[in-house]
Amino acid sequence: MTSLKGKRIGFGLTGSHCTYDAVFPEIVRLVDEGAEVIPVVSWTVQSTNTRFGEGAEWIERIEKATGNKAIDSIVKAEPLGPKIPLDCMVIAPLTGNSMSKFANALTDSPVLMAAKATLRNQSPVVLGISTNDALGLNGVNLMRLMATKNIYFIPYGQDDPTKKPNSMVARMTMLRDTVAAAIEGRQLQPVIVERFRDGEE
Repeated sequence: MTSLKGKRIGFGLTGSHCTYDAVFPEIVRLVDEGAEVIPVVSWTVQSTNTRFGEGAEWIERIEKATGNKAIDSIVKAEPLGPKIPLDCMVIAPLTGNSMSKFANALTDSPVLMAAKATLRNQSPVVLGISTNDALGLNGVNLMRLMATKNIYFIPYGQDDPTKKPNSMVARMTMLRDTVAAAIEGRQLQPVIVERFRDGEE
């Protein structure tokens, strides 16, 4: 599988705050493999403080881990098109709100602009969903993105079928392999998996 050493990877985060703990080790993993990781954060990440941590603290951690300042505006994200192209753009976690906007060509955040700029270059965009309505009203948007050229998904599954039957979350431990496959033009399979492996929480 493709080495990620020397690859320039954009890493967008949207407002699924409970998922950041699962995503952060995967950012570090990309950096440790030798990728240049450029963080991109949505308005919600920048402005929201929750029991899972303050937005500014998460941004600081990610900037420290990657060695790059976070892109925090649409203007700063636009050059990730032809001027400063990425080998791959990751959005993880991708909320249902941002997923619905992306599927309907709405570009109103730095993360969505970075994704649009990458698709403009016909380069891969990898999505790691975290949404309570993937099997509800947002299902149509999920399927639209799955059928779109140059968009790939970190394998995902239901995270709590009993209490939240419409909710689906990516298995973030598969992020690295999904990115490598996407750079090769392949979707990592299977796409639909159990959310957790045995022993994972």
